Amino acid sequence: MTLMRTFLGAAATLALGATAALAEPAVIFDLGGKFDKSFNEAAFNGAERWATETGGKYLEIEMQSEAQREQALRRFAETGANPIITTGFAMADPVAEVAPDYPDTKFVNIDGFLPEIPPNVQMIVFEEHQGSYLVGMLAAMKSANGTVGFVGGMDIPLIRHFACGYAQGAKAVNPDISIIANMTGTTPAAWNNPVKGGELAQAQIAQGADVIYAAAGGTGVGVLQAAADADILSIGVDSNQNHLHPGKVLTSMLKRVDVAVYKSMIAGDALETGSMQVLGLADDGVGYAVDENNEALLSEEMVAAAEGAKAKIIAGELDVVSYYANDSCPVLDF
Repeated sequence: MTLMRTFLGAAATLALGATAALAEPAVIFDLGGKFDKSFNEAAFNGAERWATETGGKYLEIEMQSEAQREQALRRFAETGANPIITTGFAMADPVAEVAPDYPDTKFVNIDGFLPEIPPNVQMIVFEEHQGSYLVGMLAAMKSANGTVGFVGGMDIPLIRHFACGYAQGAKAVNPDISIIANMTGTTPAAWNNPVKGGELAQAQIAQGADVIYAAAGGTGVGVLQAAADADILSIGVDSNQNHLHPGKVLTSMLKRVDVAVYKSMIAGDALETGSMQVLGLADDGVGYAVDENNEALLSEEMVAAAEGAKAKIIAGELDVVSYYANDSCPVLDF
């Protein structure tokens, strides 16, 4: 079971500070909410797994505004919560600001970057471009029109990292394939705008896209819905989204945020900090989902090709170029 904490102004803030807990972990979900069916929900599932297996309780909050980030960190630290796990790149700087003031508390940030990591902070990032490469291959092999799409959330290097891997995988299968890429916006609101996601998907469909990959948090739900309505295929992200539209979601690029949260909570006070952990295909940190909802869409040839590429990437025989390497993508112009 979880212990919910919601900030509703100063009174709630004081109430949170007054509620003592004995070294309970805390999870701060990013904008978009813990039931976004994507990134945040993966984090929630990891926390729930920990709670179910251990019988423990954890504190949690869903961010409603940028202003709450530092406030939430400090209030959880003051209650004695440990570790405090944060999701999303936007929490990295607040963590760096707050962590030195609570040296006995361990903090985790998933998806962010810090040039200097405080000694009580663990950063966890993923090789999203590797998993995106595999679903790009599957998209290209499934496309009948020779045109595939990508809808990203907030236009940041992280999402371009997804898109770049996807484009490389698609081009590896069909060098002549057309890739239409759009971002939803430039503010955090881009993570939770399914209406805009649906509109972008419809525009790509009008241009011939018959498989669309959504890497947009809660916005992606609108992309998947629009694709299903148009009787084309979509690709989910972070969590397994195949079940949202059975037979219409080609696959989902899994980003095991759930595992990162679960392992951090299991480690507790023994969590190793002061470093960055990078999870890729070799660590089962990323991958693609196959289940009863999409297995009929994937031929043996498609799976064999993806698994072959996966093995080569893990072995170091196939290098998927990272967008971060030079702030550009060799096969996709944004």
